[in-house]
Amino acid sequence: MTVSESLSLFTLLSIGDGLVSQIPSLITSVAAGILVTRAAAKNDLGQELGSQLLFYPRALNMLIIMLVVMAFLPGLPMMPFLVLAGITWFVLRVLKQHAPQLKAAQESRGPAGAKEGAAGGAAGAGAATAGGERLEGMLSLDTLQIELGYGLVSLADQRKGGDLLERITGIRRNFAQEMGVIIPPVRLRDNLQLGANEYRFLLKGNQVAKGEILPGYWLAMNATSSKTVLKGVPTVEPVFQLPATWVTDAERKHAEVGGFTVVDAPSVLVTHLSESIKRNAHEILPRQDVQTLLDNLKQTHATVINELIPGLLSVGQIQRVLQNLLSEGVSIRNLAGILEKVSDYAATTKNPDELSEHARRALGALLARPYQQDNGAIKAITLDPKLEQALTQGVRQSANEVALTMEPRIARHLIERLSKLIQQMISNGLPPVVLCSPQIRLGFRRFFESTFTDLAVLSYAEIPNRVEVQNAGMVNGLES
Repeated sequence: MTVSESLSLFTLLSIGDGLVSQIPSLITSVAAGILVTRAAAKNDLGQELGSQLLFYPRALNMLIIMLVVMAFLPGLPMMPFLVLAGITWFVLRVLKQHAPQLKAAQESRGPAGAKEGAAGGAAGAGAATAGGERLEGMLSLDTLQIELGYGLVSLADQRKGGDLLERITGIRRNFAQEMGVIIPPVRLRDNLQLGANEYRFLLKGNQVAKGEILPGYWLAMNATSSKTVLKGVPTVEPVFQLPATWVTDAERKHAEVGGFTVVDAPSVLVTHLSESIKRNAHEILPRQDVQTLLDNLKQTHATVINELIPGLLSVGQIQRVLQNLLSEGVSIRNLAGILEKVSDYAATTKNPDELSEHARRALGALLARPYQQDNGAIKAITLDPKLEQALTQGVRQSANEVALTMEPRIARHLIERLSKLIQQMISNGLPPVVLCSPQIRLGFRRFFESTFTDLAVLSYAEIPNRVEVQNAGMVNGLES
């Protein structure tokens, strides 16, 4: 071996030994870099690395260029590098063709835990990367949230035929049309602490309703007091507390022939959600949404808005008026009419309770309609005039609210008498309604709302003159 050959061999061995000794250090450095950059990622390492390769092909493009360049460097084998470059190019081409499907699949998996409700955008638009931003995002609280047991998750999965998200969108649309309130996005989450077929509704983090359904079954409700006996799982309908039975599809026809009202399981959940939203609509209406409603109304009714705000009332006071109406199931879609009536009295009182009572009189026909019979008459419970006069003395008004106080013995007497009359109306298929004077209406309703949750209280001033009132019973005063 000549001297030049010996030097060449020594040089190759020295360089090779140096490269080999640096490989462990290179691997350690790469691993440390992965651990450091992984700290702010939401997904596991496989998903994070896969997403960067699939959705950012620049890395693969640079790898192909480097392999081609190295193939033509002197002293390096050409074919292996060209083969690697060709394989990488083929992989890149396949990934580009299937990138949309792969991206959709990865997004559908998402972080463990939840899917956004049908109507709603993500709670945090734009993914946060810095630690401070993530902490700020944790402070947000969903207004409405549905938690599902693991057996009900398929109801929200469109790939498995679930249409729960579309139904929730329909609820929000119908509620805006009927009640005049825009319901915020509803978030859906799975909750392993619930039973497999259980669900619950959360309002600002607090549970407002809970129920259980059986997917694949039908709920047969005995609303007509039918004597037909069904084969199935006995239960109680969650909204109106009617006796019901979960039946199979084969037993469904038998139930319909027997006079039962039959609905599918998702409809039970959606109906329960709709009623829960309606009963808690006053808590869902924030001040910012009130401002949005006022801004929208100002485009067509600028005069009434300019007259009210800020000269006579604040946005907060108007919010209280609207919340009072919503708490009794009164639609505020006729917002212009409501505010015009409020403006007539806003110069003399700032009490939201008094203003909401004046606003109700502008909606008299709307208030009476749900309780009218086929002939247009209203059958209602009335109070003895002497009793009304005694209750009027117990009305207390502060700067911001109206309340009713009464002696315990009078309260017990009213509860006993009202319970009998209300039960009679319900057994006759009539909605329970009490008619009283305007002076005690709001206080009377608030005093008994926890005892009689479905009792409507109307004043004589809210009933249109053309509507006939029929007495369903009178509550007499307590004899001395």
